[in-house]
Amino acid sequence: MAVVLRNISPWRFVRFARAVQVAHIPNLKLHTTGSMMGATVEQFNHAKSQMGTLKEDPGNEAKLKIYALFKQATQGPCNTPKPGMLDFVGKAKWDAWKSLGSVAQEDARQQYVDLIDTLLAAEGPAVATQPTGSAATFNTLLVSTEDNITTIRLNRPQKKNAITVEMYNEIIKALEQAGKDDSVITVITGSGDFYCSGNDLTNFTQIPEGGIEQMAKNSGELLREFVKAFIDFPKPLIAVINGPAVGVSVTLLGLFEIVYATERATFHTPFSQLGQSPEGCSSYTFPKMMGNAKASEMLLFNKKLTATQACAQGLVTEVFPDSSFQTEVATRLKAYAKLPRNSLALSKQLIRGTEKERLHTVNDQEVERLVERWLSDECMQAIMSFFQAKAKL
Repeated sequence: MAVVLRNISPWRFVRFARAVQVAHIPNLKLHTTGSMMGATVEQFNHAKSQMGTLKEDPGNEAKLKIYALFKQATQGPCNTPKPGMLDFVGKAKWDAWKSLGSVAQEDARQQYVDLIDTLLAAEGPAVATQPTGSAATFNTLLVSTEDNITTIRLNRPQKKNAITVEMYNEIIKALEQAGKDDSVITVITGSGDFYCSGNDLTNFTQIPEGGIEQMAKNSGELLREFVKAFIDFPKPLIAVINGPAVGVSVTLLGLFEIVYATERATFHTPFSQLGQSPEGCSSYTFPKMMGNAKASEMLLFNKKLTATQACAQGLVTEVFPDSSFQTEVATRLKAYAKLPRNSLALSKQLIRGTEKERLHTVNDQEVERLVERWLSDECMQAIMSFFQAKAKL
């Protein structure tokens, strides 16, 4: 949630705000968008995410082509030894990749995008609707219901899906709607190559007329309601972690039934580095899943986990290769969506019901502590130091 600063003189606040603005400007040299002859990286990532929405199996030939183009687009020409003759699947994949020869990565990206678009077009327009009983639209999310699956997609890829105040409110609303619609499961994922980079830096400078104390109070209440929406969500909730995850997007994962991650995902909760404390009920769920020592490494000492490490420690259910992530996860989700809706919901209520009261208590305690931290000089100094360091990069 938004970090707040207390007793800041006007000139110090101006320095702070400028540091935030400079830190928030993307380094254009580090973010290429491909040549004019090929698809942009954003278009490529969007096509990769869209592949998981295919209703029908495109067939082995198309899947081999998809695999080959993905490898060519991300790694360049085939550079691995040829598999043995008995490794039929591996050899077929290698042959498909090798057949692309010296096709440029930009061209491979374009062919990949075109192929996915062709496959989607062949199936006809997707029937994607807002949850039953709602005509709401969202500015920061893409929300759709299809094949008994409601998908809530964080949709600020240009900002690595950083969460604004508006997005917090929209996620609460989207969960409220999804809990009442006719879908069997609800999925949360991200657009682009990030799952979520945590809080948007612009949250830190939006001080209301009531001053710092009012900002802390408002932020605390929003966080409380945000986490409460996850605790009380009535259906199975599945996180599809399509890239790095930071802060509150990580701490909430203990409230999901299943967490799937691509192999390139990472998980980071740098709270003490910023003079803050955990939220999302992670002070309770993380030690329960990982044990006290491993949870402390993350929540106290800012340890960043790879997807494999997160899986070994119980934070992630299963990790998939990035090249097949969307396809394999889509297969799992479609199978779950065929299960009886009421049976799943009632079973979740039994499982969650035994500790729901405890989770609400933890949420209240975490919010209370965070409001204290946001009003502390220590937090202010840590945040200012962080932004000043970013501004120098």
